[in-house]
Amino acid sequence: MSDFFSSGWSTFVAAATIAGLVLCLVLLIIASRRRVMADDNTTGHVWDVDLREMNNPLPRWWMGLFVITVVFSGIYLAMYPGLGSSEGTLKWSSAGQYEAEQAKARAALEGVYAKYQAMDAAALSKDPSAMAIGERLFANNCAGCHGSDAKGSKGFPNLTDNDWLYGGAHETIVQTINGGRNGVMPPMAAAIGGPEDVKNVANYVLSLSGSPHNSIAAQLGKAKFGACAACHGPDGKGNQAIGAPNLTDKVWLHGWGEDAVIAMINNGKNNVMPAHASRLSPEQIHVLGAYVWSLSQGTAVAAQ
Repeated sequence: MSDFFSSGWSTFVAAATIAGLVLCLVLLIIASRRRVMADDNTTGHVWDVDLREMNNPLPRWWMGLFVITVVFSGIYLAMYPGLGSSEGTLKWSSAGQYEAEQAKARAALEGVYAKYQAMDAAALSKDPSAMAIGERLFANNCAGCHGSDAKGSKGFPNLTDNDWLYGGAHETIVQTINGGRNGVMPPMAAAIGGPEDVKNVANYVLSLSGSPHNSIAAQLGKAKFGACAACHGPDGKGNQAIGAPNLTDKVWLHGWGEDAVIAMINNGKNNVMPAHASRLSPEQIHVLGAYVWSLSQGTAVAAQ
C-alpha cells in the first residue's frame, strides 16, 4: 500500500493542476483570437430552416473575468495547500485552524471555569450555574451512551444508582472521564469445567443477589465459583480496583437471568469507555465529574 502514497503522486497532482490552469489560459487566448469565417457572422450551422447560430466573440469583460479567475486560482494555490503535498506560503491547514479555534475557545472559557476550580464536588453540586454547565457537557459527550437521563442501558452503566464499577468518588469519576476504561472479563468456561458446571455457577451467581435460581444447581456451583473469586471476590462483592462488578446487588449491566450469566461466562466481555481528555479541558472535566457525581447522591442505594 505504501506505493500509493509515494512523492510521485504529489508531483503528478501538482503538475496536473498547473497544466489545467495553463490550458485554461491557452483556450481563452485562442477563443479571443478566433475570426468570423462567414460574411453574415454565422458559424454556418442552420436548424429548422432559418435558425442560424451566430458567431459573436465573448465580451471582453466576460473574458476578463475568466482570466481573473485563473490568476486567482494560481495565487490561491501558491498560498494554500493544493499543489500536491505543498503546504503553501501561509502554512495553513484545517488541523491548525481547528487547534487555533479551540485555543481561542479555551481562553474565552477560562474566566467561566476559574471560579469552579477551587470548589469540590459537594460545593459544585449546589451551584446551579455549575450544574447547568455540567448538564450541557453531559448531553454533548456522555448522553449518547449513558442516555439523556444518565440511567444507561444494557452494556452502558446507570450513573444514578450509586453502584460503581471503579468507585464513585469525584476524583475517580474524573479519572474515568480523563482516561476512559477498558473493562475485560475473559471467557471462563474452560476454567470452570463443562457446560453443566457453567450452568451451576450461573445459578450460584444468581443466588448471591437473591435472584430467582435453581438452589440445587447453585449449591453445586459454589465450589466452582472459586475460578471467579480472583476478580469478583470470594463473597462475590466485586473489586473496584479492577472494575470487577458486585454480583450481590441485582445490578446486571449486560443482561439478567441464567442465559445471560451463562453467555457471559462462556464468551467473556470487553467493554470500553473512551477517554475524553483530548476532547474536554481539565476545567470542563472537573465540572462534568461533579455533575455525574451529583446524579447518584439523591438516590443512593449502596453508597461505596
